[in-house]
Amino acid sequence: MSHNYLKQLNGTYEQYAKLMEQSDGSKLHRASDDAVGYSKYLRYQNNKIGNEQYQDNVSTATSWMKNADAALVNVTDLLQTFKAKTEQAANSTNNTSDWQDIAKELLANVQEQVADLNTQIGDRFLFAGQKDTTMPFTITDDKMDRGETRTLDEKQQAFFSGATEWGEENTTMKQMLKLNGDDGNVYYMNVQTGDIFTEDFVVNGYKNETKFDPAAQRFATLNTAPGITPTTKFDISDHFDEYGVIKEGADGREWNKTVNGVKLTFATTKQYIVKYNGDDKYISMVKKNGGVDQATDTVNVTGQDINGTDIFDVGKNPATGTAMLNQLMYTVAKVEACDYHWAGQEGMTIADTAHATVLGAETKMAARQQAYTAASGMLTTQNESITSDITDVSSTDVAYLATKLMEYQTIYSMSLSVGSKILPGSLADYLN
Repeated sequence: MSHNYLKQLNGTYEQYAKLMEQSDGSKLHRASDDAVGYSKYLRYQNNKIGNEQYQDNVSTATSWMKNADAALVNVTDLLQTFKAKTEQAANSTNNTSDWQDIAKELLANVQEQVADLNTQIGDRFLFAGQKDTTMPFTITDDKMDRGETRTLDEKQQAFFSGATEWGEENTTMKQMLKLNGDDGNVYYMNVQTGDIFTEDFVVNGYKNETKFDPAAQRFATLNTAPGITPTTKFDISDHFDEYGVIKEGADGREWNKTVNGVKLTFATTKQYIVKYNGDDKYISMVKKNGGVDQATDTVNVTGQDINGTDIFDVGKNPATGTAMLNQLMYTVAKVEACDYHWAGQEGMTIADTAHATVLGAETKMAARQQAYTAASGMLTTQNESITSDITDVSSTDVAYLATKLMEYQTIYSMSLSVGSKILPGSLADYLN
């Protein structure tokens, strides 16, 4: 009898103790409390942890992209100013002092762009790719001899790339390499084909052509025709480094080629060089279950995205990441040399191209930012739903708990009272 009584008393106390545990608001503290409910609780908790990680990713990504977008907006504004100053430099009534002053303003403009493109969050650089602890953009202390180029407008791109009609989309032929002839004339080379054209044909003559057949109008070519041996093919990387700086020796500064009685040499300009120390890799901050989608999960744009490519990037993967910045530095050098005619034509084309390239990177960033903003709202809704599920499966029914606590407390108290009367006394009781 005593054994049964004590067993029931302990059972009552155990139930009472378990009910007291629920005073923290949760009715689930171990699997034995409710096996099915506890299994659901663990699943919901795991879902909540995963969802909160995605929310953290989205928050970090949004902050990253907002700062990057602000920097790109500044660069876009600076490029608009750069274009206006280049247009001002195209005025033939300027004197030498005017051009020098404009050149200084243009240089300061590019330096400010570089500063914006070196924007950081904490110790991470926004535009350095995955090498985000390294300052991505630097400017040389000294001017260097860089190959001169001609940036083509849309019609020139269409014709010299071999398009079939005006306005046809083209991304393969945007620049030509400038050559000086010993006859006093300027020539331009398509470095992809080795075809050389007179300056007059590149600037004006092509407009009169009814057929898109630039090879038929070339002045000469440095590449041998298919099947002809020995094979010769012009490779710009043999003569210039990745930033367009001319190499020393017979293939670089001393290079010359005589074609059709004209001795050709590379045209160069002394200018500052912008270099890129980042990479072309993207940083992903996943915002939902599943694999990484580079189109929507990457949060950064790289130097290659912002500055595009130029003639010296041909055949290089990745590109240098500073093409447009170095073209802007080229503009600075030409304005400093008081070349107002160049500023009004090629200088304006370079400014327009740089602006369009940066604007494209900014648009891409804005689209991704919208995707993350939408994901943030979705994740917040999911988190509220998961929290509700956790509450439903684990929260204590306060009214029920209070009733049961009073019930078990009463039973336990009464059991102790009854037990004191029916249990036999111990030896100690008799001795007392």
